[in-house]
Amino acid sequence: MTEGRRERKKQRTRQALIDAAVDLFETDGYDETTVARIAEAADVSTRTFFLHFPAKEDVLLANAGGRIDLAVHAVAHRADGESVTDVLRRAVERMVGDAWQTDLSDGLAALRARLIATEPALQAKLVHRLLAGQTELTEALCDAFGGRISRLDAAALVGAVLGAVNAAALVSLRRGDRADEVRAAMLRAAEIALGTRDIGVELG
Repeated sequence: MTEGRRERKKQRTRQALIDAAVDLFETDGYDETTVARIAEAADVSTRTFFLHFPAKEDVLLANAGGRIDLAVHAVAHRADGESVTDVLRRAVERMVGDAWQTDLSDGLAALRARLIATEPALQAKLVHRLLAGQTELTEALCDAFGGRISRLDAAALVGAVLGAVNAAALVSLRRGDRADEVRAAMLRAAEIALGTRDIGVELG
């Protein structure tokens, strides 16, 4: 088996586990769904499950790490003359584009938004991933601009942008918006955090 075929098989197995978990979480509930049942539904062994995911809640955050990698890559390969704002906007567009193709299209994001409110383990995992992602992106921003932005300023800006995007996504998902509306809400939130969009405020 070539390396390419092996990787495709690995990705198919991973996606089968995600699909099985989403179906079981939806039909039987999060607490009642075990790792063994997810593996059985995906027609793999429990051992295979743990080769792909450390724990049950990690299935719901399956694409988070790769999404941060996309953002870090976008920052690290900034074009000459690109400002900090331009670079972060492009990084967010990459992240939101990936979410559009994965979590938003297969229902994973909507399910995660519902479960976060009631599952402490998932809440803790999400906070951990968010903080780890912010640290990675802050480091990438500092490296990309070679000391022209302080670590404090970079951390504040990255935290504001990622926090805004995640908060907007949760609100949009919880009110039942369509996938394209969630995507638009995330991009709008990034522009607000970056100061490139005014907020419409009704005075009364």
